[in-house]
Amino acid sequence: MLRGAVIGAGFWSNYQIAAWKEISEVELVAIYNRTIKKAEVVAQKFDIPKVYNSIEELIGKEELDFVDIITDVNTHSLFTRKAAEKGISVICQKPMASSRKEARAMISICEDNHVNLFIHENFRWQAPIRALKKALQSEVTGKPFKARVSFCSAFPVYSNQPFLKEQEHFIISDVGSHVLDICRFLFGEVKSLYCLTQQIKPDICGEDVANMLLEMKSGVQCFVEISYASILEKESFPQTLALIECEKGTIHLSTDFELKIITKEEIKSEVIKPELYDWVDPAYSVVHSSIVDCNRNILNGLKGSGCETSGYDNYKTVQLVAAAYESALTGNVIHF
Repeated sequence: MLRGAVIGAGFWSNYQIAAWKEISEVELVAIYNRTIKKAEVVAQKFDIPKVYNSIEELIGKEELDFVDIITDVNTHSLFTRKAAEKGISVICQKPMASSRKEARAMISICEDNHVNLFIHENFRWQAPIRALKKALQSEVTGKPFKARVSFCSAFPVYSNQPFLKEQEHFIISDVGSHVLDICRFLFGEVKSLYCLTQQIKPDICGEDVANMLLEMKSGVQCFVEISYASILEKESFPQTLALIECEKGTIHLSTDFELKIITKEEIKSEVIKPELYDWVDPAYSVVHSSIVDCNRNILNGLKGSGCETSGYDNYKTVQLVAAAYESALTGNVIHF
C-alpha cells in the first residue's frame, strides 16, 4: 500500500481524490490547503484523516510515498522542490510549469533527490482517445498524412474556475496543453509549429482562441484548433474531436464519442463510452473517468513499471506550449 498526500483542496481535488479511491493500492493519509477550512471539508468528504495548512508540517510529520499537487501552476515548482528534498515522489497537475525554465528545474530537483516526477495529464487517457490511437495502430487505414484535432466550445469555464479570467496566458496553457499532448500521443514528436491567437471575450486577460499548424516528425501535418468562444450547432464540451486522413482511409472521432473508420470498402462506426463511476458527472464523464486510468498508470510508475506521463515526457508538451506563445507573439514558425 502506497501512502500519499494531496496538496490543494480546490475544484479538481474532488475528482482527483475520488479517482484515487478507486485504486486499492493507494491510501491518502493527509491533505494540505493554505485555507485549512477548505481542506477540512474535502478531508471529511473523502475520509482523509489528517489536515494541514503548513506544507512543511505535512511533509515533516507524515511518512509519504508521494504527494499529488492539485494547485495553481504558479505553486507547482515550490511544492515539487519541498517534497523532492524530503525524498518524496511528486505527482503534479498540468500544466507542469509556467515556463520551460521552471519545468527543467522541477525535473532537476527530482533527479538530484532520486525521486519520481509524474504529470497528471489525463486527456490522453480518455477512452475515445485511447480507441483512436488503437485504430491508428491497427493499420486498417494505413499511414496518416493529415489531421485536424479540435477542442472548440462556448462552455463558460470561468464559472467554476474564475481565476482563468485573470490568466495572461489562457487557452493554450489551460486546454492547449492537453490537446498538444494528445497530438504527441497520436502522431509522435513535433518538427515545427506555427500559431495564431485571438481574444474574443472582452473581460478576460488572455487568449481564448488559438489555431496551430504542426508538422510532425512522422510526416503528419496536423491542424489544432482550440476555442472557448465558438457558438456551434452542438456544444461538445469537454470532448476532443479529431479527423485523421490516412493513405487507405479516414478515422473520425466526432461528438458523443462516435468513432468512425472510413475506407473505400466500408464505414465502421462505434460509440466509445467512458466508464461511469458513481462520483462521475455524466456530462463530463469522458474527463472524470480518465483520471482513474491516468492514476493507475502513475501508480505503475511509482512501483517502477513505467509511466507515460513522466516529467521528462511532459516537458516536451511544455515546450510546445511555450513555442505556441512565441510563434503567436513573433509571427514566426518555431522549429524543434
